[in-house]
Amino acid sequence: MFQNFDSHADPSQGPARLLQLREGLQRENLDGFFIPRADAHQGEYVCDADKRLEWLTGFTGSAGFCIALMDRAGVFIDGRYRNQVRGQVDLEFFTPVNWPEIQSGHWLVENMPNGGRVGFDPWLHTIAAYKKALATIAGTGIELVPSANMVNRIWADRPAAPFGEITPHPIEFAGKTHGKKRSDLAAGLRKSGHKAVILTQSDSIAWLLNIRGDDISHIPIVQGFAILHDDARVDFFTHPERKMVVQDHFGPDVRLLPDTGFADALAALTGPVRVDKTTAPIAVMHILEQADIAISWGDDPCALPKAMKNDVEIAGSVAAHLRDAVAMVEFLTWFDTTPPTTLSEIDLVTKLEGLRNVGNTLKDISFETIAGAGPNGAIMHYRVTNDSNRMLKDGDLVVLDSGGQYLDGTTDITRTLPVGNVGRDEKLCFTRVLQGMIAMSCLRWPVGLAGRDLDAIARYPLWVAHQDFNHGTGHGVGSYLSVHEGPQRLSRVGEVPFQPGMILSNEPGYYRDGAFGIRIENLIVVRQAVQPDGGDAREMLRFETLTYVPIDRRLIVVEMLSVGERDWLNAYHRDCLGKIGGGLSPKAEIWLKAACAPI
Repeated sequence: MFQNFDSHADPSQGPARLLQLREGLQRENLDGFFIPRADAHQGEYVCDADKRLEWLTGFTGSAGFCIALMDRAGVFIDGRYRNQVRGQVDLEFFTPVNWPEIQSGHWLVENMPNGGRVGFDPWLHTIAAYKKALATIAGTGIELVPSANMVNRIWADRPAAPFGEITPHPIEFAGKTHGKKRSDLAAGLRKSGHKAVILTQSDSIAWLLNIRGDDISHIPIVQGFAILHDDARVDFFTHPERKMVVQDHFGPDVRLLPDTGFADALAALTGPVRVDKTTAPIAVMHILEQADIAISWGDDPCALPKAMKNDVEIAGSVAAHLRDAVAMVEFLTWFDTTPPTTLSEIDLVTKLEGLRNVGNTLKDISFETIAGAGPNGAIMHYRVTNDSNRMLKDGDLVVLDSGGQYLDGTTDITRTLPVGNVGRDEKLCFTRVLQGMIAMSCLRWPVGLAGRDLDAIARYPLWVAHQDFNHGTGHGVGSYLSVHEGPQRLSRVGEVPFQPGMILSNEPGYYRDGAFGIRIENLIVVRQAVQPDGGDAREMLRFETLTYVPIDRRLIVVEMLSVGERDWLNAYHRDCLGKIGGGLSPKAEIWLKAACAPI
């Protein structure tokens, strides 16, 4: 199993560890310390050695941070985790703070009226976040102090950093050599007058050098830093004990160097050097400034071309999704032919992973499967453990959000499943979520629009009913890389215009605390839209669906659907039948035909 069900959260340990931290702060003449849920590469997921927030507080979510002062400790979490955090931290010692509504700088000003010194590890915070906090606390007497990591000092059994093998990602899946990628980006550096760019995000480096690894569970990356020079040379700094599966993959223009030499290499550069202040650690800025090297702020040059998948990557994603759909349909057949109240959430997770692994093409799951039944489904990023595992009950809805990592693509799909007789209210909410998902699937829009311009489309049916959901409608998805990939986002904060080749999720939902959750998710790819007869001669874009797994018709209030919505659903189910029918077991073939019957 790629997934285990151990309980990571342990609120009982938090108070003693917080006391140890405060004792250390006193010795260093600090009045507080930042503990982010981040590593030096600012990826969404971190290795065990970097789970400082979880170790200190018990909170296991994929985003957030803690500010520990001498008399209080705030745990900052966004809308996805406001239910989860209250069950994972000791609320007598840690106070949940709604973020980003309340920013760290404002919280410090409110809670440190007499000023003070707040420490932070400069390798774990971005330059942009640092500058924003500085602006907020200016003139208040609060000082942000670069410091050794105070959590590391008290974490006696902290795991070692990973250093797995570096594996080449073949051209048959990448679609472009790393030499061509390097030369293209180097030409951009020369055009901008930059001598080099600092790359700190591991998925950018993996994409640029056509490599993969296993440093982080479920995301096939190699942790490290890189410097891309304007002559297309790359210096890649990573753990010195790493082995390369194919030694000649890099060639003479890519050097594999110990990560201990990264700081010295930065200080020896000739400027101007491009740095992405939204992802690079503060330490990078400090090293360059101290060496008097000119910094030019700019985007990570890998981010956009990585997001805009080439034809080979898109074809691979299509193939991966069809293979994944077979596993999903076999699972849904099993689910519908097994007495559901004999099953637990863990049973669903283990069965689905086993079916995905048939044929041994599955490299990993793309994230820990969310299988939330009944009230657990209202926890958006619920992770089932041996402690929380719930038996399915009649009337439950099950939110099943899962995905796979394959050499040719990354998948992510959510289906909401009924257990027995589901109530009318649940069906009404499900139908509104479906209407939003269909609206997004059918959308056309002018070139130049971003996620913030489109996100409301999926919410409109819910808004009419005075309902909403506290997450974005969609996120970018990598090509055998991170299942949550930027810079594209289908959300209110998505500012990067969509371009052809970008893969995103389309996943509206609805969550009622303590009762049920609903989410329906397909992956979609941005395509050029063909001008219809009578249309204006302007460039438009559209979404093409990649995921083909039936949507449960038992939860749909059919009379709520418009003619166009019914037509879309029937056409989608015809496509499901046509694309994956024939590759299934006889039992699943029968199930699929029934599930795809028109409404």
